Amino acid sequence: MKIDPIPPLNSLVAFEASARHLSFTLAAQELNVTQGAISRQVRLLEDYLGATLFERNTRTINLSATGSQYFETVHELLTRLSRATGKIRHWQGAQQVTVLTSTALASLWLLPKVAEFQRDNEEIDLRIIAHDHVKDFSRVDCDLALFYCSTPPKDIQVTALFPEEIFPVCSPGYLAKHPDLRSPTDLHACTWLWLEDPQRDWIGWSEWFQRLGYTSLEPRNRININSYSMLIQSALAGQGIALAWSNLVDSHLQTGALVRPVETVLKTEARFCLLEPQGRGRWRQSVERFRTWLLEQVPETLTGEQ
Repeated sequence: MKIDPIPPLNSLVAFEASARHLSFTLAAQELNVTQGAISRQVRLLEDYLGATLFERNTRTINLSATGSQYFETVHELLTRLSRATGKIRHWQGAQQVTVLTSTALASLWLLPKVAEFQRDNEEIDLRIIAHDHVKDFSRVDCDLALFYCSTPPKDIQVTALFPEEIFPVCSPGYLAKHPDLRSPTDLHACTWLWLEDPQRDWIGWSEWFQRLGYTSLEPRNRININSYSMLIQSALAGQGIALAWSNLVDSHLQTGALVRPVETVLKTEARFCLLEPQGRGRWRQSVERFRTWLLEQVPETLTGEQ
């Protein structure tokens, strides 16, 4: 839909400054133009609107009733535009690094670690954007991306960070209520926390059993959740058993907040990867420093690129 009518932008800027100062002279000084230029721009706006914005006296100007009302709107909109512009210009600075990743990797792996990087690199601004449904990585606007890749995307530099290893987890309290769990086939007596997201290609319960060679089982109950981060929170709260990915839940396993009710693990060819746009030339120093730090967070970075 076309936005119409839109008054001349220069006239709006001149009017806002004049109304704020109640002076064409001070407005001219602020905008680094002549007083005559300010007066002409304000007159142009009045002609466009068909309304008088100022009451002009010999030495002073005052806002008319229409001008006072219009000034409130113009001042608010120009202020918001200025702030939005300032944010964009700030994030485009040389000391900014934009990282695109999924909500799961952001909340469970990256965000718990970045405090260390920020402590040692206070001059670098990190911008972390979480997005779960990226269809074309070659078109995303970021410096680096972190994503699960069942198939490596084309036209992107791919560095494998860690392999896909999937196993069940639950809270110690939930396991205490099900002490007879010995093998995957025993899990049918439990409540399964089920990731419900048709656009995500992560392995679900049915495929996990099938790939391990077990007959497909049905749980006693299941809770459908469309966010992996929320699903892990549900497991931590003792609401059931979840499929977990190594590295994403390692900290919870180390603290004992989560435990593995059975030792069975499914390993696949998929990887969690660092994705880097091609054809952008040499990285800025801030991006290179973050990339180096990021790779140091992986205990055993897989060699080679896929």
